[in-house]
Amino acid sequence: MSTENELDWRIYRGDGQVHTGWQPPEPPIWRPRRSAAAAKVVVPPLSEAASHHGSHYKSSEEIVRIVNAAMHLRRPLLITGAPGTGKSTLVDAIAYELDLGEPLRWSVTSRSTLHDALYSYDAIGRAQHREAEMRDGQPLDIGHFIRLGPLGTAMLPADRPRVLLIDEIDKADIDLPNDLLNVLEEGRFHIPELGRLGKKTYNVLTRDGEPAAITGGDVECFEYPLVVMTSNGERDFPAPFLRRCLQLRMPDPCENPERLRAIVEAHLGDAMANNAAGMIEHFIQRAQDGEILATDQLLNTVQLVMGAYAMSDEDRLALADQLTVSLGRKP
Repeated sequence: MSTENELDWRIYRGDGQVHTGWQPPEPPIWRPRRSAAAAKVVVPPLSEAASHHGSHYKSSEEIVRIVNAAMHLRRPLLITGAPGTGKSTLVDAIAYELDLGEPLRWSVTSRSTLHDALYSYDAIGRAQHREAEMRDGQPLDIGHFIRLGPLGTAMLPADRPRVLLIDEIDKADIDLPNDLLNVLEEGRFHIPELGRLGKKTYNVLTRDGEPAAITGGDVECFEYPLVVMTSNGERDFPAPFLRRCLQLRMPDPCENPERLRAIVEAHLGDAMANNAAGMIEHFIQRAQDGEILATDQLLNTVQLVMGAYAMSDEDRLALADQLTVSLGRKP
């Protein structure tokens, strides 16, 4: 007979409370830890903005289930949905609740490459320093000229997963998503500039500006990072990419009026949400009639129009219209 603890498989609960003392579950046998042991990795604390977003995020049961599945299976999470539905801020909620420090973020463009995400090497800076070294006798080893990118930092052998947001992956070059997942499948990558120097250990800088020791140019994760990729649906992805991700279509808060009101209350308080009840209803009705609207448009409008500002009724109505301009029509 199963006990209550055995039944409760959730690590992330989506309740907006900080949970400490939890341990990552054992990985599946097909996703073993690559590093033999965890190293000491310094993770910066959650920023004030990320802490606010994380503590006020309203997760649905669907979101909670898929986040926990991603953590148990060590799979990246691909989130699609309309702008303003909370795709990007989910990483703040996960990092806040599980006390995982500031999430790493990589905003993808059409020019982004996998190399950008892993590390950069300042070859010119090293050459210039060599010239100065010959004059002044102040040597710096190669590690001073290598800096890990967001993915490279997330792959360091930490004892807890680092949260990484890869934002707008649908903007990437056609080959980038598969290249990215190849690295995540392997759980490791190599820095040739260090590997050519043998099995020596060098300190390089992380994306957070902290030193990290790398031996032989190899970076191998102990706990797979929790990778959240977002897409606005600007393009379709190939089946091999999709099968290696867990997928979530972010629910539109306007389709769940109670959740939308809860979001407004969490950010702006019960009193302001009650005063803006009519505005919220109108916003929901417009969305249900086919307009694409973002939750932050509503929050901005309620904050300004319903705030304690000396404002005429004419200004309030005009601002409400200007701040909630439709982003398009639903197909």
